[in-house]
Amino acid sequence: MRDRPLRVVLVDDHEMVLEGLKALLARFPRRVRVVGQAVNAEQAEGQVATYSPDLVVSDVRLRGAHSGLDLCRRLVETDPETKVVLLSAYDDEQYLFQALRAGAVGYLLKWMGGEELLRHFERAAEGETVIDPTMAGRAAASAARLQAGEFWPGAAVGLTQRESEVLALMVTGVSNRAIAAELVLGTETVKSHMSSIYRKLKVHDRAGAITVALREGIFR
Repeated sequence: MRDRPLRVVLVDDHEMVLEGLKALLARFPRRVRVVGQAVNAEQAEGQVATYSPDLVVSDVRLRGAHSGLDLCRRLVETDPETKVVLLSAYDDEQYLFQALRAGAVGYLLKWMGGEELLRHFERAAEGETVIDPTMAGRAAASAARLQAGEFWPGAAVGLTQRESEVLALMVTGVSNRAIAAELVLGTETVKSHMSSIYRKLKVHDRAGAITVALREGIFR
């Protein structure tokens, strides 16, 4: 048991999410205290320098020049003792792998309940690596495939496994709504994956992505 509340800095570019997290954690005043909050990486670095929190909790994707992954990497490079947990809506194993490579001590999903979330935060602050239980098994399987030299289509051009799944459905000509239904995702999440696909394939729209996918043999 800690002799004082866990001191946390929250980072998310959606103010509603920040306020929701604060309200969730406010239910446990003896165990956790939010000492700072930020909406981008630059603000977050200032908050961390000012408050020296026990834990930084950041969204993976942030508006601006630097993502949550960039923030994590910079914080850990500045002070290797900094503990960062990335909190995300994306259950893509590649985000998890990128988070761990950036120096994060955890990757959790945003729909986790308050008590469970706080338990993971407390473990992360003590130096344990915490991974959302729903992702752990799939992440281990993906890691095993990578070790065996097996890759999903699109891995060579930097697509995550989930992005590859989205692109495969795009190639078949189905709508965003149909992609969302097939992969059990929200339509906004699908659009976000598509934006990432366009950026990585250096195209501007769905037609361009499909053209590159077929031309480069990503899908045949």
